[in-house]
Amino acid sequence: MTTTSCDPQPRARQSGLPWSALLALGTAVFITSLTETLPAGVLPEMSASLGTSSGATGQAVTVYAAGTALTAIPLAAATASVPRKPLLLGAMAVFLVANTLTAAAPGYAVLLAGRFLAGVAAGLAWAILAGYARRIAPAGMEGRAIAVAMAGIPVALSLGVPAGTLIGEQVGWRAAFGAVSVVTLAVIGWIGASVPGVGRPAPEKADTNHPGPASASASAKSSLRQTLAVPGVAAIMATVTTFVLGHTIIYAYIAPYLRHAGLGAATDAVLLAFGVACLLSIWYVGRHVDRRPRTLTVADAALFTLATAALAVTTAHAIVWIAAVLWGLGWGGAPTLLQTAAGQAGMRRGSAAADSAQAVLVTLWNAAMALGGIIGGLLLQSAGVSAVAASAAALGAVSLLIVTGARHHAFRNIPALPTHP
Repeated sequence: MTTTSCDPQPRARQSGLPWSALLALGTAVFITSLTETLPAGVLPEMSASLGTSSGATGQAVTVYAAGTALTAIPLAAATASVPRKPLLLGAMAVFLVANTLTAAAPGYAVLLAGRFLAGVAAGLAWAILAGYARRIAPAGMEGRAIAVAMAGIPVALSLGVPAGTLIGEQVGWRAAFGAVSVVTLAVIGWIGASVPGVGRPAPEKADTNHPGPASASASAKSSLRQTLAVPGVAAIMATVTTFVLGHTIIYAYIAPYLRHAGLGAATDAVLLAFGVACLLSIWYVGRHVDRRPRTLTVADAALFTLATAALAVTTAHAIVWIAAVLWGLGWGGAPTLLQTAAGQAGMRRGSAAADSAQAVLVTLWNAAMALGGIIGGLLLQSAGVSAVAASAAALGAVSLLIVTGARHHAFRNIPALPTHP
């Protein structure tokens, strides 16, 4: 595949997914997602090493999320005319430098600077990755390609963070971040060798409902309001905000909940059950996302709402275990479904609009994660663990209502294509 000035078109001639390229993109997603939450697993070691309180050290997570949330949209707009492969390689190179700076930070200020820069680089990479996976996939398999690339998010949460925590406990928190840097260097080489080049996004298509210039530069400079005006995008972003906020509120404080339920000693096992369910969800969603995105998104939101509601009303051990599995089934495929929905909605006005929608999604995703930690902490201190779970369930219910109501422009199932002899 050669680099062109817009999306490559001969994808229909390919017979299968470009697995090496997609796995390289998925590993990039994995390490950027893992790095965001890794400090939570090595917080005591970081605090002791830097001579700071746990609360101050915990801001390393907030600063990373802030770097992503504050810069994803402007950077995506500023780089809209840049070919995707060198842009992605550049973002990953900056991420490598920033993460290495974090690992070697001599003090708290340098640590926060490294974390912020890593968040900026990760935000730009995130804004590129889903669209990249879509462009290199065969026609009709775009959703499955995004599923492979976006699998890194729940895998990082369910498996990567515990692994990083183990490294941190055994050989120190700096070694954990150093290990991520080594993997990042390998991923940069992998992307360079196996990911095909694609050009800048195609210009936004003319739309009689949204008059205005259809040039690439106009698309690159499109505002947040213009992006949200694309039919279906606002509903998708509202779903992203409520779903991720609800998930983060309960996930960030699952350990206190399990201690309250008398399952503190089984926290690792419960999270493993959650992680395995996430992987099953990723697999199933990946197989069906191209034809049944609406059905799957409704099912995911319903499973999440049911699971968190159960956690809110009872701490019976059997129910907690079942709820953890249902939660994983509902959450694992959510990143794929939401990224796919945003890309499909944006593509109605061209791939530049699709990339802009992805940048908005990245911003809202990280803002919801940062806000979820704050809200969950306040609820935990003021009302207890049941209120944390109840709030997550309420937000899940709102997500479900939005998805079920957005039937015309967002989360639409796609009829099966006729089979030709």
